[in-house]
Amino acid sequence: MNEKRKKIHFTIDGTQYETRDDDQEAAQLLRLAGLNPDEYDLAKVKRNGETKTYKDRKVVDIDDGDRFVTVRHSAPVA
Repeated sequence: MNEKRKKIHFTIDGTQYETRDDDQEAAQLLRLAGLNPDEYDLAKVKRNGETKTYKDRKVVDIDDGDRFVTVRHSAPVA
């Protein structure tokens, strides 16, 4: 990582994280939060409260102060 790049602070499900990499795959961020990308998607909470959902391979642009929530894939009923 380039140490000269500014730290970016963001949350996933209310937990604070920081990075210097402002674009990462959703799967990478889900793993950072301890979740399996095969079971969850990542959603960015926009300023107006709406969400934008990212699948595991989609690249997410991260800005300082961004808020993300996780979205569990629907599970089949046994």
